[in-house]
Amino acid sequence: MPERDEVLADLQRRVRELEDRLALMQLLATYGPAVDSGSPEPAAGLWTDDGVYDVYPAPLHGRAAIAGMVTGELHQGLIRAGAAHLQGVPHLRIDGDRAVAIAYSQLVLRDEATDTFRTWRTGVNRWEFVRTAEGWRCTHRVNRQLDGGAEARDLLREAL
Repeated sequence: MPERDEVLADLQRRVRELEDRLALMQLLATYGPAVDSGSPEPAAGLWTDDGVYDVYPAPLHGRAAIAGMVTGELHQGLIRAGAAHLQGVPHLRIDGDRAVAIAYSQLVLRDEATDTFRTWRTGVNRWEFVRTAEGWRCTHRVNRQLDGGAEARDLLREAL
């Protein structure tokens, strides 16, 4: 039978891993409401100061650029029409103070003429995280559309 100290150390390790997983899932779940409500500070705050969001048509470098995407005319037009950025359940790998999540995402848009919703885009995302004094933050996110190209499939393979 394991010693009491071994049991406690194992429980502490397991609880920390569960807390990390929950914190990372909460961070991922914050992205959609932040961008769909047009809230640039909470959206950009998911990243480190020098974080990168590698998205079409060009990567965004730093919190100011990410906040600018949220307040930009293209994004504002999407949310004025009715948009939902949905994140799938991620596959998470945690290694100490670093983590990687691979997850699907969809952008659902409202069609005003028919008052219906349609999936506009479906993509794969690779989120890289680091533990900071403020909690987990994204250092790099890659978003690639599932358009038949190899890049999205390569990201999915990482989860396997």
